Amino acid sequence: MADALLVIDVQNDFCPRGALAVAGGDAIVAGINVLMAEFGSVVLTQDWHPTDHTSFADKHPGAAPYSVTQMAYGPQVLWPRHCVQGTKGAAFHADLNTNRADLIIRKGFRAEIDSYSAFFENDQKTPTGLEGYLRSRGLTKLVLAGLATDFCVAYSALDAARLGFDVTVRMDLSRAIDLDGSLAAMAAKMKAAGVMLA
Repeated sequence: MADALLVIDVQNDFCPRGALAVAGGDAIVAGINVLMAEFGSVVLTQDWHPTDHTSFADKHPGAAPYSVTQMAYGPQVLWPRHCVQGTKGAAFHADLNTNRADLIIRKGFRAEIDSYSAFFENDQKTPTGLEGYLRSRGLTKLVLAGLATDFCVAYSALDAARLGFDVTVRMDLSRAIDLDGSLAAMAAKMKAAGVMLA
């Protein structure tokens, strides 16, 4: 059995009617709550952006949402403004059982760099502290679920595999944005990295 469940970004802005809504994003909540009962450790991640975050399209005059720009750390999708610190959009979905969380990792709180992964900022170097937490507790087998499959879930899974964790992604309890074929591309990357897609 896996040691820890990582629930990625199940927040209002990624659910229907949210600022960056993922189709069916709210449909996975009940299943995730049920799954939590199978794990001794549950970690939640929360996108937590300042109002002036550089990944917001409206911070780049003339740039359209979902276009790509170059940042110091590489290519960056410019997103609609979402998950701003302290807003209703940044809050967890009301039905998510947050009481089961041993730890909540907030990411994307540095204005100058985005953070898809639960383990590293998008520069692939700046750690969130999650690796140290898991290792100090001896948690090596991870299951991931949440939003969105092809961005924050996939980047978290890839980093976890690169760090030597045993990783499974519950595709049935995740939903994707699927931006220009991003779901198929990231699923292939995850398989190639040894991530189990269940």
